[in-house]
Amino acid sequence: MDMAAIPAQRDSESQPGAARGRATLPGSPLAPGSARALVRAVLAEAPGVPARLADDAMAVVSELVTNAVVHAGTDVHVEWRLEETGAFVIEVCDRHPSRAPRDAGCEAPYDTPEYGRGLRLVATLAESWGVTYRAGAKTVWARLPPGGSDAPDGPVPGPALEVAEGLAPQPHRADGDRDWLGRGALSFLAEASDLLAGQLDENLVAALTGQLIVPRLADWCAVWLEDEATVRGGARDGPVRVWHASEARIEELRAALEKEPPRPPDGTRSGPGSYPWPGHALGPHGTDGTALAYRLVAGGRPLGTLVIGRCGPAGFPDEITGLVEDLSRRVALAIGAARQYARQATISAVLQRGLLPGAVAEIPGVRSALVYEPCDQGGPSGDFYDLFPAGDGRWCFAVGDVQGKGPEAAVVIGLARPWLRLLAREGYGVADVLDRLNQLLLDDATEAADAAARALVTAGGRPPGLGDGPQTRFLSLLYGELTPHADGVRCTLASAGHPLPLVLAPDGTVRTVARPQTLLGVVEDETYTSETVELRSGESLLCVTDGVTERRSGSRQFDDGDGLAHALSGCAGLGAELIAERIRRLVHDFGADLPGDDLALLVLQAE
Repeated sequence: MDMAAIPAQRDSESQPGAARGRATLPGSPLAPGSARALVRAVLAEAPGVPARLADDAMAVVSELVTNAVVHAGTDVHVEWRLEETGAFVIEVCDRHPSRAPRDAGCEAPYDTPEYGRGLRLVATLAESWGVTYRAGAKTVWARLPPGGSDAPDGPVPGPALEVAEGLAPQPHRADGDRDWLGRGALSFLAEASDLLAGQLDENLVAALTGQLIVPRLADWCAVWLEDEATVRGGARDGPVRVWHASEARIEELRAALEKEPPRPPDGTRSGPGSYPWPGHALGPHGTDGTALAYRLVAGGRPLGTLVIGRCGPAGFPDEITGLVEDLSRRVALAIGAARQYARQATISAVLQRGLLPGAVAEIPGVRSALVYEPCDQGGPSGDFYDLFPAGDGRWCFAVGDVQGKGPEAAVVIGLARPWLRLLAREGYGVADVLDRLNQLLLDDATEAADAAARALVTAGGRPPGLGDGPQTRFLSLLYGELTPHADGVRCTLASAGHPLPLVLAPDGTVRTVARPQTLLGVVEDETYTSETVELRSGESLLCVTDGVTERRSGSRQFDDGDGLAHALSGCAGLGAELIAERIRRLVHDFGADLPGDDLALLVLQAE
């Protein structure tokens, strides 16, 4: 039941045979990379597209989507097409028409502290471009000429970017800045964006930043990262990364920079500001030079500071400061995305720990083994399990699977697990527990719908957005009660929309127990029934989620042709832990890729 989150919602797929397409992307730091990937795939399939046009398209798509994300912050609608003439047209629409695009004619980065070079890059590459305003929306469009721009050829970085230094491998020359900017800067920005957007660790983003800048754009650079406490005026640590074209100077430079942390200006100005030149740390040839500090800002929040330095009296030309400002915006977006991912991962881990039992009960006369492998996508797992004492010589077990993942799954599991334990300890039988849990889920869904309707009225009747309405809360559950006795274990169980459990006899015979019944949370006043089986000495009960039965290999599933029963029959004579491990290994080996769904299985074996 894995309802995986989709980072980019496409309005329609790219049309076969035509280099055109459209997509709606979330207003997040990942949007520029997603847009480049979509357009790159379309152009790669179109016959005869010149490499220069493809490179220019990547740069323009990156700039327009980045512009929309940084300055509008809304979802971004992107459309592109390759016309019969060979010209390429890109349109990027956001929902914040009150903010104008960045000035394409601005030549002084210091006069535009927040915006960098902006649409000047688009104006350089496009034969025409413009802005269209409509009610509630603003569209920036650009038309690239057939064959691409007339800029001179230059080296195009490899798509894999095996090392970030490959983007800017040569030291700068006093007369070479403008030559390199004309030849490779556009590809540099596009490929650097791809490299940074794929990182989920802010320290790695900082490390890659230094490799991108030194030695092509500066002789040295350093990155400071800030958390909320630092922004509010707390203690500031030293730079997290320091680079110098000469490795022998790095430690001495770091020591000097730790004594001179950058002093951020008021507000969230990102443009370059002056920084004290640490000449004493750069040796006899580094007494003169220029250092500039760039605030790393994303979503209106300062995340850190980038400082670059170049030796000699010439300093940095405006073209370099503008290019570094564009790069710093992409660095800030990547850091923001990495922090958001880290926060979500932490929240997911905390939720996951809270939604699962701290320990699995030990049952007299029963050996138990558990395998639980949640996927890493989409937050907390939708699978859960429990094994607990219910009093009066009874133990209860549950293996469940919630439709969806993340917060919605956490809500359902947070309801189901404690209610299962409470009802069991109050003496309710298996069928009665399912009846009441079914009604609980339905009541909760009704209350959530009423609350959403009231919120809609309070909001003035606006159209509901993503997450406004309640999600359907369905639960498949295998629930049972164990009562050990002198001759074995009595097991009373019921399956509500869940893969049916299997019993393995010592001679390898496998049989199915229980019967299929309706998912929980679907039908009002549903009446569930239970069945009782006796587990004799050596017999094992196997309970799994659909991450096992629906494990795919091409068009086949693991349980096709009673595949799970055949796998279990080969476990005759094994203990509970070995059975669980063998089934787990067979599920993994069934497909070439890692399992794409959460996986849980429980083995209960009568001694």
